[in-house]
Amino acid sequence: MLAASVVLAAQAANQPKMATDIPPDITTPASVKTRLGTLKFFDGLPDKATVEKVYDNLDFMRGVDVFLNTMAAASTLANIEGLKSVGCDNFAAVIHENRVDAKTLLLTPNTQTATLWAFMDLKNGPLVVEIPPGVLGLADDAWMRYIVDLGLAGPDKGKGGKYLFLPPGYKGDVPEGYFVAKSLTYKVWFGARGFSTNGDTGPAVKAFKEQWKVYPLGQAANPPKMKFINGSGLYFNTIHSTTYKFYEEVNTVIQEEPADSADPEILGQLAAIGIVKGKPFAPDARMQKILTDAVAVGNATARALSFKSRDEQMYFYPGKSWFTPFVGGSHEFIQNGVRLLDARTVFFYVATGITPAMAVKIVGGGSQYACATFDSDRNYFDGGKNYRLHLPPKVPIKNFWSVIPYDTQTRSVLQTDQRDTALTSNSGTVKENADGSIDIYFGPKAPAGKESNWIQTMPGKGWFTILRLYGALEPWFDKTWKPGEIELVK
Repeated sequence: MLAASVVLAAQAANQPKMATDIPPDITTPASVKTRLGTLKFFDGLPDKATVEKVYDNLDFMRGVDVFLNTMAAASTLANIEGLKSVGCDNFAAVIHENRVDAKTLLLTPNTQTATLWAFMDLKNGPLVVEIPPGVLGLADDAWMRYIVDLGLAGPDKGKGGKYLFLPPGYKGDVPEGYFVAKSLTYKVWFGARGFSTNGDTGPAVKAFKEQWKVYPLGQAANPPKMKFINGSGLYFNTIHSTTYKFYEEVNTVIQEEPADSADPEILGQLAAIGIVKGKPFAPDARMQKILTDAVAVGNATARALSFKSRDEQMYFYPGKSWFTPFVGGSHEFIQNGVRLLDARTVFFYVATGITPAMAVKIVGGGSQYACATFDSDRNYFDGGKNYRLHLPPKVPIKNFWSVIPYDTQTRSVLQTDQRDTALTSNSGTVKENADGSIDIYFGPKAPAGKESNWIQTMPGKGWFTILRLYGALEPWFDKTWKPGEIELVK
Protein backbone atom coordinates (compact mmCIF):
# COMPACT_ATOMS: atom_id res chain seq x y z
CA MET A 1 0.00 0.00 0.00
CA LEU A 2 2.84 2.39 0.83
CA ALA A 3 4.59 1.79 -2.54
CA ALA A 4 1.36 2.43 -4.46
CA SER A 5 0.76 5.66 -2.60
CA VAL A 6 4.26 6.86 -3.47
CA VAL A 7 3.70 6.14 -7.21
CA LEU A 8 0.36 7.95 -7.26
CA ALA A 9 1.85 10.91 -5.50
CA ALA A 10 4.72 11.06 -7.99
CA GLN A 11 2.32 10.93 -10.96
CA ALA A 12 0.18 13.69 -9.48
CA ALA A 13 3.26 15.83 -9.01
CA ASN A 14 4.09 15.51 -12.79
CA GLN A 15 0.63 16.56 -13.99
CA PRO A 16 0.30 20.14 -15.31
CA LYS A 17 -1.85 22.29 -13.14
CA MET A 18 -3.93 23.17 -16.23
CA ALA A 19 -4.40 19.49 -17.23
CA THR A 20 -7.72 18.46 -18.80
CA ASP A 21 -9.14 15.46 -20.62
CA ILE A 22 -7.82 15.05 -24.17
CA PRO A 23 -10.11 13.20 -26.64
CA PRO A 24 -8.28 10.21 -28.12
CA ASP A 25 -9.51 11.15 -31.63
CA ILE A 26 -7.17 14.16 -31.76
CA THR A 27 -4.04 12.32 -30.65
CA THR A 28 -1.52 10.26 -32.64
CA PRO A 29 -0.56 6.84 -31.23
CA ALA A 30 3.04 5.72 -30.96
CA SER A 31 2.59 3.52 -34.02
CA VAL A 32 -0.04 3.38 -36.78
CA LYS A 33 -0.40 0.63 -39.39
CA THR A 34 -1.14 2.05 -42.87
CA ARG A 35 -0.76 1.17 -46.55
CA LEU A 36 2.66 2.84 -46.30
CA GLY A 37 3.69 0.43 -43.54
CA THR A 38 3.91 1.12 -39.82
CA LEU A 39 4.34 4.81 -39.04
CA LYS A 40 6.02 5.59 -35.72
CA PHE A 41 5.82 8.67 -33.44
CA PHE A 42 7.14 9.95 -30.13
CA ASP A 43 4.34 11.98 -28.58
CA GLY A 44 3.04 12.82 -32.07
CA LEU A 45 6.49 13.54 -33.55
CA PRO A 46 7.19 11.35 -36.63
CA ASP A 47 10.48 9.51 -36.59
CA LYS A 48 12.99 9.70 -39.45
CA ALA A 49 11.67 6.66 -41.33
CA THR A 50 8.09 7.93 -41.08
CA VAL A 51 9.06 11.37 -42.38
CA GLU A 52 10.73 9.77 -45.41
CA LYS A 53 7.73 7.55 -46.12
CA VAL A 54 5.14 10.30 -45.96
CA TYR A 55 7.20 12.70 -48.09
CA ASP A 56 7.71 10.01 -50.73
CA ASN A 57 3.98 9.37 -50.66
CA LEU A 58 3.14 13.08 -50.83
CA ASP A 59 5.37 13.54 -53.88
CA PHE A 60 3.77 10.47 -55.44
CA MET A 61 0.24 11.80 -54.83
CA ARG A 62 1.18 15.18 -56.28
CA GLY A 63 2.57 13.40 -59.35
CA VAL A 64 -0.67 11.48 -59.86
CA ASP A 65 -2.71 14.66 -59.35
CA VAL A 66 -0.64 16.49 -61.93
CA PHE A 67 -1.20 13.73 -64.49
CA LEU A 68 -4.96 13.69 -63.96
CA ASN A 69 -5.39 17.46 -63.67
CA THR A 70 -3.04 18.82 -66.34
CA MET A 71 -3.66 16.25 -69.06
CA ALA A 72 -5.49 18.83 -71.17
CA ALA A 73 -2.38 21.02 -71.36
CA ALA A 74 -0.12 18.13 -72.35
CA SER A 75 -2.68 17.06 -74.96
CA THR A 76 -2.87 20.52 -76.52
CA LEU A 77 0.92 20.74 -76.64
CA ALA A 78 1.07 17.31 -78.32
CA ASN A 79 -1.45 18.50 -80.90
CA ILE A 80 0.60 21.59 -81.67
CA GLU A 81 3.89 19.69 -81.80
CA GLY A 82 2.29 17.12 -84.10
CA LEU A 83 1.14 19.87 -86.45
CA LYS A 84 4.57 21.49 -86.35
CA SER A 85 6.17 18.16 -87.30
CA VAL A 86 4.44 18.26 -90.71
CA GLY A 87 5.16 21.90 -91.41
CA CYS A 88 2.45 23.92 -89.68
CA ASP A 89 2.90 27.41 -88.30
CA ASN A 90 0.60 30.42 -87.82
CA PHE A 91 -0.13 30.52 -91.54
CA ALA A 92 -0.60 26.84 -92.30
CA ALA A 93 -3.20 24.15 -91.60
CA VAL A 94 -3.62 20.42 -92.05
CA ILE A 95 -6.73 19.36 -93.97
CA HIS A 96 -7.68 15.69 -94.10
CA GLU A 97 -8.99 16.09 -97.63
CA ASN A 98 -10.09 12.48 -97.97
CA ARG A 99 -11.13 12.33 -94.31
CA VAL A 100 -9.12 11.19 -91.30
CA ASP A 101 -7.69 7.68 -91.47
CA ALA A 102 -5.68 5.46 -89.15
CA LYS A 103 -2.33 6.85 -90.34
CA THR A 104 -2.68 10.00 -88.22
CA LEU A 105 -2.68 9.55 -84.45
CA LEU A 106 -5.52 11.75 -83.19
CA LEU A 107 -7.72 11.25 -80.15
CA THR A 108 -11.13 9.92 -81.30
CA PRO A 109 -11.48 12.00 -84.48
CA ASN A 110 -14.54 12.06 -86.68
CA THR A 111 -13.63 10.26 -89.89
CA GLN A 112 -16.63 11.27 -91.98
CA THR A 113 -15.92 14.91 -92.73
CA ALA A 114 -13.20 17.08 -94.21
CA THR A 115 -11.36 18.25 -91.12
CA LEU A 116 -8.98 21.15 -90.63
CA TRP A 117 -6.44 21.32 -87.80
CA ALA A 118 -4.37 24.37 -87.03
CA PHE A 119 -2.78 26.41 -84.26
CA MET A 120 -1.61 29.96 -83.74
CA ASP A 121 0.83 31.77 -81.50
CA LEU A 122 -0.29 35.21 -80.33
CA LYS A 123 3.01 36.32 -78.78
CA ASN A 124 3.57 38.88 -81.55
CA GLY A 125 0.07 40.32 -81.32
CA PRO A 126 -3.52 39.80 -82.50
CA LEU A 127 -4.27 37.46 -85.38
CA VAL A 128 -7.31 37.35 -87.66
CA VAL A 129 -8.88 34.05 -88.72
CA GLU A 130 -11.28 34.07 -91.67
CA ILE A 131 -13.54 31.03 -92.02
CA PRO A 132 -15.84 29.87 -94.82
CA PRO A 133 -19.60 29.40 -94.41
CA GLY A 134 -21.05 26.10 -93.26
CA VAL A 135 -18.23 24.82 -91.05
CA LEU A 136 -18.42 23.55 -87.48
CA GLY A 137 -15.34 24.48 -85.51
CA LEU A 138 -13.87 25.53 -82.20
CA ALA A 139 -10.88 27.30 -80.71
CA ASP A 140 -9.32 26.28 -77.38
CA ASP A 141 -6.40 27.73 -75.47
CA ALA A 142 -3.20 25.98 -74.36
CA TRP A 143 -5.02 24.41 -71.40
CA MET A 144 -7.76 23.17 -73.75
CA ARG A 145 -10.18 25.68 -72.33
CA TYR A 146 -12.96 26.84 -74.58
CA ILE A 147 -12.44 30.23 -76.24
CA VAL A 148 -15.06 30.41 -79.00
CA ASP A 149 -17.05 28.36 -81.47
CA LEU A 150 -16.49 28.94 -85.17
CA GLY A 151 -19.20 28.49 -87.77
CA LEU A 152 -22.55 26.86 -87.18
CA ALA A 153 -22.33 26.97 -83.37
CA GLY A 154 -20.45 30.28 -83.29
CA PRO A 155 -21.42 33.94 -83.51
CA ASP A 156 -21.26 33.89 -87.33
CA LYS A 157 -24.12 31.30 -87.26
CA GLY A 158 -22.60 29.35 -90.11
CA LYS A 159 -22.34 32.31 -92.46
CA GLY A 160 -18.56 32.56 -92.18
CA GLY A 161 -16.68 35.65 -91.12
CA LYS A 162 -13.62 37.15 -89.49
CA TYR A 163 -12.51 36.31 -85.96
CA LEU A 164 -9.99 38.50 -84.16
CA PHE A 165 -7.95 36.66 -81.53
CA LEU A 166 -6.39 38.83 -78.84
CA PRO A 167 -3.39 37.70 -76.78
CA PRO A 168 -3.31 37.68 -72.96
CA GLY A 169 -3.39 41.17 -71.47
CA TYR A 170 -3.98 42.92 -74.80
CA LYS A 171 -4.51 46.67 -74.28
CA GLY A 172 -4.60 47.92 -77.87
CA ASP A 173 -7.51 49.13 -79.98
CA VAL A 174 -10.07 46.60 -81.14
CA PRO A 175 -11.49 47.52 -84.55
CA GLU A 176 -15.08 46.82 -85.56
CA GLY A 177 -16.11 44.16 -88.04
CA TYR A 178 -14.70 41.16 -86.21
CA PHE A 179 -15.95 38.48 -83.87
CA VAL A 180 -13.56 39.15 -81.00
CA ALA A 181 -12.06 36.27 -79.02
CA LYS A 182 -9.77 36.78 -76.03
CA SER A 183 -7.29 34.08 -75.10
CA LEU A 184 -5.68 33.55 -71.70
CA THR A 185 -2.72 31.85 -73.41
CA TYR A 186 -0.51 32.64 -76.40
CA LYS A 187 -1.10 29.29 -78.06
CA VAL A 188 -4.54 28.65 -79.56
CA TRP A 189 -5.59 25.35 -81.16
CA PHE A 190 -8.29 24.95 -83.82
CA GLY A 191 -10.38 22.10 -85.11
CA ALA A 192 -12.99 22.56 -87.84
CA ARG A 193 -15.24 20.30 -89.89
CA GLY A 194 -16.46 20.84 -93.42
CA PHE A 195 -19.39 18.56 -94.11
CA SER A 196 -19.65 16.16 -97.02
CA THR A 197 -22.10 16.58 -99.86
CA ASN A 198 -23.53 13.14 -100.69
CA GLY A 199 -20.35 11.64 -99.25
CA ASP A 200 -18.10 13.99 -101.24
CA THR A 201 -15.68 16.10 -99.18
CA GLY A 202 -14.47 18.00 -102.24
CA PRO A 203 -16.64 21.14 -101.85
CA ALA A 204 -15.71 21.46 -98.16
CA VAL A 205 -12.00 21.09 -98.93
CA LYS A 206 -12.28 23.70 -101.69
CA ALA A 207 -13.99 26.14 -99.32
CA PHE A 208 -11.26 25.66 -96.69
CA LYS A 209 -8.49 26.27 -99.19
CA GLU A 210 -10.10 29.33 -100.70
CA GLN A 211 -11.51 31.00 -97.60
CA TRP A 212 -9.63 29.90 -94.49
CA LYS A 213 -7.06 32.61 -93.83
CA VAL A 214 -4.88 33.64 -90.90
CA TYR A 215 -2.97 36.91 -90.77
CA PRO A 216 -1.77 39.59 -88.35
CA LEU A 217 -4.29 42.36 -87.74
CA GLY A 218 -1.97 44.88 -89.34
CA GLN A 219 -1.69 42.87 -92.59
CA ALA A 220 -5.39 42.64 -93.42
CA ALA A 221 -4.82 44.45 -96.73
CA ASN A 222 -2.03 42.08 -97.79
CA PRO A 223 -2.29 38.82 -95.81
CA PRO A 224 0.45 36.16 -96.07
CA LYS A 225 -0.35 33.19 -98.27
CA MET A 226 -1.78 30.19 -96.44
CA LYS A 227 -0.16 26.77 -96.71
CA PHE A 228 -2.37 23.69 -96.65
CA ILE A 229 -1.07 20.19 -95.94
CA ASN A 230 -3.12 17.13 -96.86
CA GLY A 231 -3.35 14.98 -93.74
CA SER A 232 -5.05 11.98 -95.35
CA GLY A 233 -2.61 9.09 -95.31
CA LEU A 234 -0.07 11.25 -93.45
CA TYR A 235 1.56 10.06 -90.23
CA PHE A 236 1.96 12.45 -87.34
CA ASN A 237 1.34 12.06 -83.62
CA THR A 238 -0.83 14.41 -81.57
CA ILE A 239 -1.14 12.33 -78.39
CA HIS A 240 0.59 13.21 -75.11
CA SER A 241 2.98 10.84 -73.37
CA THR A 242 2.00 8.48 -70.58
CA THR A 243 5.57 8.05 -69.32
CA TYR A 244 7.86 10.34 -67.29
CA LYS A 245 8.07 12.49 -70.43
CA PHE A 246 4.54 13.71 -69.61
CA TYR A 247 5.90 16.00 -66.89
CA GLU A 248 8.41 17.49 -69.31
CA GLU A 249 5.57 18.22 -71.73
CA VAL A 250 3.56 20.03 -69.06
CA ASN A 251 6.68 21.94 -68.03
CA THR A 252 7.00 23.19 -71.61
CA VAL A 253 3.47 24.65 -71.40
CA ILE A 254 4.24 26.33 -68.08
CA GLN A 255 7.42 27.92 -69.43
CA GLU A 256 5.80 29.15 -72.66
CA GLU A 257 2.58 30.62 -71.28
CA PRO A 258 1.83 33.53 -68.92
CA ALA A 259 2.37 32.81 -65.23
CA ASP A 260 -1.28 33.47 -64.44
CA SER A 261 -2.74 31.41 -67.30
CA ALA A 262 -3.63 28.51 -65.01
CA ASP A 263 -5.49 28.17 -61.73
CA PRO A 264 -3.30 28.74 -58.62
CA GLU A 265 -4.36 25.36 -57.26
CA ILE A 266 -3.04 23.60 -60.36
CA LEU A 267 0.10 25.72 -60.34
CA GLY A 268 0.59 24.67 -56.71
CA GLN A 269 0.39 20.98 -57.63
CA LEU A 270 2.94 21.55 -60.36
CA ALA A 271 5.26 23.53 -58.09
CA ALA A 272 5.11 20.71 -55.53
CA ILE A 273 6.86 18.40 -58.01
CA GLY A 274 9.29 21.04 -59.27
CA ILE A 275 7.49 22.55 -62.26
CA VAL A 276 7.67 26.33 -61.81
CA LYS A 277 7.69 29.05 -64.45
CA GLY A 278 11.13 30.56 -64.91
CA LYS A 279 12.93 27.67 -63.22
CA PRO A 280 14.45 24.52 -64.72
CA PHE A 281 12.57 21.27 -64.14
CA ALA A 282 15.39 19.11 -62.85
CA PRO A 283 14.19 16.46 -60.39
CA ASP A 284 16.84 14.35 -58.71
CA ALA A 285 17.03 10.55 -59.07
CA ARG A 286 14.67 10.00 -56.13
CA MET A 287 12.03 12.31 -57.57
CA GLN A 288 12.37 10.90 -61.08
CA LYS A 289 11.72 7.42 -59.71
CA ILE A 290 8.65 8.64 -57.81
CA LEU A 291 7.25 10.49 -60.83
CA THR A 292 7.83 7.49 -63.08
CA ASP A 293 5.69 5.48 -60.68
CA ALA A 294 3.14 8.29 -60.37
CA VAL A 295 2.57 8.65 -64.10
CA ALA A 296 2.09 4.88 -64.42
CA VAL A 297 -0.55 4.91 -61.68
CA GLY A 298 -2.11 8.07 -63.11
CA ASN A 299 -2.34 6.48 -66.54
CA ALA A 300 -3.87 3.32 -65.09
CA THR A 301 -6.38 5.47 -63.21
CA ALA A 302 -7.35 7.35 -66.37
CA ARG A 303 -7.83 4.04 -68.17
CA ALA A 304 -10.02 2.62 -65.42
CA LEU A 305 -12.15 5.76 -65.40
CA SER A 306 -12.41 5.83 -69.20
CA PHE A 307 -13.09 2.18 -69.93
CA LYS A 308 -14.97 0.96 -66.81
CA SER A 309 -16.40 4.02 -65.08
CA ARG A 310 -17.89 3.47 -61.62
CA ASP A 311 -19.94 6.70 -61.86
CA GLU A 312 -23.47 5.61 -62.73
CA GLN A 313 -24.36 9.21 -63.60
CA MET A 314 -22.19 8.93 -66.69
CA TYR A 315 -24.36 6.20 -68.20
CA PHE A 316 -27.26 7.28 -70.39
CA TYR A 317 -29.39 4.32 -69.34
CA PRO A 318 -29.18 2.57 -65.93
CA GLY A 319 -27.24 -0.67 -66.07
CA LYS A 320 -26.34 -0.22 -69.74
CA SER A 321 -23.07 0.54 -71.50
CA TRP A 322 -23.58 3.83 -73.38
CA PHE A 323 -22.07 6.74 -71.47
CA THR A 324 -21.05 10.40 -71.71
CA PRO A 325 -18.42 12.36 -69.79
CA PHE A 326 -20.64 15.45 -69.94
CA VAL A 327 -22.66 14.67 -66.82
CA GLY A 328 -25.23 17.40 -66.33
CA GLY A 329 -24.55 18.88 -69.77
CA SER A 330 -21.53 20.97 -68.79
CA HIS A 331 -18.39 21.29 -70.90
CA GLU A 332 -16.70 22.45 -67.69
CA PHE A 333 -17.80 19.23 -65.93
CA ILE A 334 -19.67 21.18 -63.26
CA GLN A 335 -22.83 19.86 -61.62
CA ASN A 336 -24.58 21.79 -58.86
CA GLY A 337 -21.48 23.88 -58.34
CA VAL A 338 -19.21 20.83 -58.06
CA ARG A 339 -16.55 19.93 -60.62
CA LEU A 340 -16.72 16.27 -61.57
CA LEU A 341 -13.04 15.38 -61.65
CA ASP A 342 -13.43 11.82 -62.95
CA ALA A 343 -15.65 12.88 -65.85
CA ARG A 344 -13.14 15.57 -66.76
CA THR A 345 -10.33 13.01 -66.80
CA VAL A 346 -12.34 10.70 -69.06
CA PHE A 347 -12.95 13.41 -71.62
CA PHE A 348 -9.40 14.70 -71.83
CA TYR A 349 -7.97 11.17 -71.94
CA VAL A 350 -10.03 10.10 -74.95
CA ALA A 351 -10.82 13.34 -76.79
CA THR A 352 -9.36 16.59 -78.09
CA GLY A 353 -11.04 19.97 -78.30
CA ILE A 354 -13.91 21.12 -76.12
CA THR A 355 -16.92 23.37 -76.61
CA PRO A 356 -20.33 23.82 -74.97
CA ALA A 357 -21.86 22.64 -78.26
CA MET A 358 -20.69 19.12 -77.36
CA ALA A 359 -22.44 19.10 -74.02
CA VAL A 360 -25.53 21.30 -73.94
CA LYS A 361 -28.92 20.40 -75.34
CA ILE A 362 -29.31 21.98 -78.76
CA VAL A 363 -32.25 20.31 -80.49
CA GLY A 364 -31.39 20.03 -84.18
CA GLY A 365 -27.92 21.54 -83.70
CA GLY A 366 -24.55 20.80 -82.15
CA SER A 367 -23.45 17.23 -81.62
CA GLN A 368 -24.11 14.47 -79.13
CA TYR A 369 -21.75 11.63 -78.23
CA ALA A 370 -22.41 8.20 -76.76
CA CYS A 371 -19.42 6.00 -75.94
CA ALA A 372 -19.31 2.25 -75.37
CA THR A 373 -16.29 0.35 -74.09
CA PHE A 374 -17.92 -2.96 -73.18
CA ASP A 375 -20.72 -5.22 -74.39
CA SER A 376 -24.13 -6.06 -72.92
CA ASP A 377 -22.47 -8.58 -70.58
CA ARG A 378 -20.11 -5.80 -69.36
CA ASN A 379 -17.07 -7.45 -70.96
CA TYR A 380 -14.55 -5.37 -72.91
CA PHE A 381 -14.81 -5.65 -76.68
CA ASP A 382 -12.50 -8.30 -78.15
CA GLY A 383 -11.34 -7.67 -81.71
CA GLY A 384 -11.37 -11.39 -82.44
CA LYS A 385 -15.09 -11.75 -81.65
CA ASN A 386 -18.29 -10.73 -83.44
CA TYR A 387 -20.81 -8.18 -82.14
CA ARG A 388 -24.07 -6.59 -83.28
CA LEU A 389 -25.48 -3.11 -82.59
CA HIS A 390 -29.18 -2.53 -83.28
CA LEU A 391 -30.36 1.02 -84.00
CA PRO A 392 -34.16 1.30 -83.83
CA PRO A 393 -36.04 3.02 -86.66
CA LYS A 394 -35.98 6.78 -87.12
CA VAL A 395 -32.62 7.69 -85.60
CA PRO A 396 -33.40 11.17 -84.21
CA ILE A 397 -31.08 13.40 -86.21
CA LYS A 398 -31.35 16.49 -88.35
CA ASN A 399 -28.00 15.96 -90.05
CA PHE A 400 -26.34 12.53 -89.77
CA TRP A 401 -25.13 9.82 -87.41
CA SER A 402 -21.87 7.86 -87.39
CA VAL A 403 -20.40 4.88 -85.57
CA ILE A 404 -16.60 4.80 -85.41
CA PRO A 405 -14.32 2.24 -83.68
CA TYR A 406 -11.15 3.32 -81.86
CA ASP A 407 -7.98 1.65 -80.60
CA THR A 408 -7.93 1.22 -76.82
CA GLN A 409 -4.18 1.89 -76.69
CA THR A 410 -3.95 5.08 -78.74
CA ARG A 411 -7.61 6.18 -78.55
CA SER A 412 -7.14 6.88 -82.26
CA VAL A 413 -8.78 5.35 -85.32
CA LEU A 414 -8.58 1.56 -85.16
CA GLN A 415 -5.99 0.24 -87.60
CA THR A 416 -7.53 -2.45 -89.80
CA ASP A 417 -7.58 -3.46 -93.47
CA GLN A 418 -10.45 -1.04 -94.09
CA ARG A 419 -9.66 2.43 -95.41
CA ASP A 420 -12.92 3.71 -93.94
CA THR A 421 -13.55 2.18 -90.54
CA ALA A 422 -16.81 4.04 -89.85
CA LEU A 423 -20.43 3.60 -90.77
CA THR A 424 -22.51 6.70 -91.29
CA SER A 425 -25.99 7.62 -92.42
CA ASN A 426 -24.74 10.05 -95.05
CA SER A 427 -22.72 7.43 -96.93
CA GLY A 428 -25.73 6.10 -98.79
CA THR A 429 -24.45 2.53 -98.39
CA VAL A 430 -25.78 1.46 -94.98
CA LYS A 431 -28.75 -0.87 -95.46
CA GLU A 432 -31.90 -0.63 -93.35
CA ASN A 433 -34.08 -3.51 -92.21
CA ALA A 434 -37.68 -3.75 -93.43
CA ASP A 435 -38.93 -1.75 -90.42
CA GLY A 436 -36.36 1.03 -90.91
CA SER A 437 -34.06 -0.16 -88.13
CA ILE A 438 -30.36 -0.75 -88.73
CA ASP A 439 -28.04 -3.53 -87.62
CA ILE A 440 -24.33 -2.80 -87.45
CA TYR A 441 -21.80 -5.62 -87.17
CA PHE A 442 -18.32 -5.58 -85.64
CA GLY A 443 -15.80 -8.38 -86.09
CA PRO A 444 -12.73 -9.65 -87.94
CA LYS A 445 -14.84 -10.85 -90.90
CA ALA A 446 -18.10 -9.57 -92.33
CA PRO A 447 -21.18 -11.74 -91.82
CA ALA A 448 -22.39 -13.10 -95.14
CA GLY A 449 -24.54 -10.54 -96.91
CA LYS A 450 -23.85 -7.84 -94.29
CA GLU A 451 -20.72 -6.32 -95.80
CA SER A 452 -22.24 -2.83 -96.17
CA ASN A 453 -23.11 -2.72 -92.45
CA TRP A 454 -19.84 -4.19 -91.15
CA ILE A 455 -16.95 -2.59 -89.25
CA GLN A 456 -13.74 -4.58 -89.14
CA THR A 457 -11.91 -5.29 -85.88
CA MET A 458 -8.61 -7.08 -85.36
CA PRO A 459 -7.93 -10.25 -83.33
CA GLY A 460 -5.70 -9.53 -80.36
CA LYS A 461 -6.80 -5.87 -80.23
CA GLY A 462 -9.23 -4.15 -77.92
CA TRP A 463 -11.54 -1.46 -79.26
CA PHE A 464 -14.26 0.93 -78.20
CA THR A 465 -16.73 3.00 -80.17
CA ILE A 466 -18.52 6.34 -80.26
CA LEU A 467 -22.00 6.90 -81.66
CA ARG A 468 -22.30 10.50 -82.84
CA LEU A 469 -25.54 12.28 -83.58
CA TYR A 470 -25.21 15.58 -85.43
CA GLY A 471 -28.27 17.73 -84.95
CA ALA A 472 -29.85 15.36 -82.41
CA LEU A 473 -33.62 15.70 -82.06
CA GLU A 474 -35.88 15.58 -79.00
CA PRO A 475 -36.34 11.75 -78.89
CA TRP A 476 -32.60 11.50 -78.15
CA PHE A 477 -32.79 13.93 -75.27
CA ASP A 478 -36.01 12.60 -73.71
CA LYS A 479 -34.74 9.03 -74.27
CA THR A 480 -37.86 7.84 -76.09
CA TRP A 481 -35.34 6.62 -78.69
CA LYS A 482 -32.23 4.82 -77.55
CA PRO A 483 -29.61 2.64 -79.26
CA GLY A 484 -29.44 -1.03 -78.44
CA GLU A 485 -26.58 -2.53 -76.50
CA ILE A 486 -23.66 -3.94 -78.45
CA GLU A 487 -24.17 -7.68 -78.06
CA LEU A 488 -21.75 -10.55 -78.50
CA VAL A 489 -22.84 -12.82 -81.35
CA LYS A 490 -22.49 -16.32 -79.93
